[in-house]
Amino acid sequence: METVTGFRTSAVRRDERTGRLVLSSLDGREVGDVDEVVAVTGFRPDHSWLSEVHLDLDPELGAPRLLAPEIHPEHHSCGSVSPHGASVLRQPEQGLYIVGMKSFGRAPSFLTMTGCEQVRSVVAEIAGDQEAADRVELVLPETGVCGAAPTYA
Repeated sequence: METVTGFRTSAVRRDERTGRLVLSSLDGREVGDVDEVVAVTGFRPDHSWLSEVHLDLDPELGAPRLLAPEIHPEHHSCGSVSPHGASVLRQPEQGLYIVGMKSFGRAPSFLTMTGCEQVRSVVAEIAGDQEAADRVELVLPETGVCGAAPTYA
């Protein structure tokens, strides 16, 4: 996997030779040999489809209650949220975890790398490997995590 920052996609086409995707940016750059694009757009999660299960969400952020103090935008930015996993994402409904950007509710600081660590931890717990679920395998750089891409008006 490769992370591309500062890239504002203007077109997507399929390379006829390889069958893979090629992305073109507004400034003329291209990224080729692409299998999949993951777009992290930052919208508010819809929990309505979970209305019949037991959830423990922070009323202000709509995030898992144990995670909310760690991600509150008045106290944390995307670079200051500690890696976390199954233990803070687990819901009272047996076998239910809220991961990815839905886990951050209204907090704007979600990083895709954080989501990958969340999923790794939850999958380990579901598989019965509590040691792996509790282990932190994500190390975020102290600087440069946020604001690496240019701001667009």
